Amino acid sequence: MNWEMLAAIAQLAAAIGVIPSLIYLAAQIREQTKERRRAAVNVLIGQWSALLKSMIDSSEFADIYLRGLQNFDELLPAERVRFGAFLVTSFKTFEGMFHYKLDGTLDLSLWEVIERTMTDLVSYPGTQAWWEIRRRWHRQDFAAVVDRIIAEGHEPSAFERFLPN
Repeated sequence: MNWEMLAAIAQLAAAIGVIPSLIYLAAQIREQTKERRRAAVNVLIGQWSALLKSMIDSSEFADIYLRGLQNFDELLPAERVRFGAFLVTSFKTFEGMFHYKLDGTLDLSLWEVIERTMTDLVSYPGTQAWWEIRRRWHRQDFAAVVDRIIAEGHEPSAFERFLPN
C-alpha cells in the first residue's frame, strides 16, 4: 500500500465518522426547536391564565365583564377602559397563538380549542362593539379570522344564563 492509498482510506474513515455526528447534531437541533416552541406556547398560556385570574380575584371586574359582554356602550367610561383592556389583552394573546399556529409552533388541535374559546367571547354583542373600535390594532390576517367568526353568527354560550337581564 502506498501513501496515497492510506490517505484516501483515512479520508474515507473521517467522512464516515462525520455522519453520526451530523445525525446527532440534527437530533439536538430538532429537540431544541421543540423546546423553544413549547416555551413560547407556555408563555401565552401563562398570559391567558393571568388574565382570567384578574376576573377571579375581582368581583367588581367580574360584574363589569358580564355587563360589558352584553353592551359595551352602556358601561361607564372607566368600566369601558377596564373591559377594553381585558379584551385587548385577550385578543393579543389569541393573535399570538394564531401566529404560532401559522408557523407550526402551535398544534392545530390546540388552535381549534383556542378558536372555540375566542368564538364564545366574540359571540357577545359587547365584544363585537369593542371589536369594531379596536379591530385596527390587530394584523389583517388575524382580524380576518375574528371577522369570519362574527360573520358566522354564533350564539353566545350557555354562560349567558349568568348575565344580568
